[in-house]
Amino acid sequence: MFTGIIEDIGTVKDLKKENGNLVLTVKSGLAHKLKLNESLAHNGICLSVQPVSKKTYRVTAVRETLNRTTLGNIKKGGKINLERALKANGRIDGHFVLGHIDSRLKCLSVNELSGSHLFTFACRAGDRKYIVEKGSIAINGVSLTIAGISSKGFSVAVIPYTFRHSVFRYLKRGDEVNAEYDVLGKYIIRAMGKKNDANN
Repeated sequence: MFTGIIEDIGTVKDLKKENGNLVLTVKSGLAHKLKLNESLAHNGICLSVQPVSKKTYRVTAVRETLNRTTLGNIKKGGKINLERALKANGRIDGHFVLGHIDSRLKCLSVNELSGSHLFTFACRAGDRKYIVEKGSIAINGVSLTIAGISSKGFSVAVIPYTFRHSVFRYLKRGDEVNAEYDVLGKYIIRAMGKKNDANN
């Protein structure tokens, strides 16, 4: 489990395809702290680590992950948001993020507003029930608050610090991102659906 607070921006040093999977070698300041099979979120995707050196490590993304996320689009030299798993005694500064991507969303616009940046994303009709104004969402692993909702999708405001210390600074119109909707909201919607089914 994660909280959506990015610890480092990793750089993809090498990509290798193996039996339909993708093996990534990533350079990061976190590499020397990682242990074998430790969970590490990559743009919001939970992957198990294989340490290589004090500066690099490897992760393997299986075909299902490549199909459901943007990881298959990453190129050598690409940047990735990184976050280690939450410790039991750690502070929850963002919100509960599982590292399981729900949707790939397209960025519709990026607007600078007095230092902050407003990002607007398209949203599938079937996902709109998970979008709540002032509710939480993880975009590329970053815990954010939904600032507004429109007929086309929704927007989030990214503060200057988060913009500088995440891959949001590289994001542009037309790019795809990984989205994980608030797990508490998903459970509530699922429970309400079962309750309604039982009453019918």
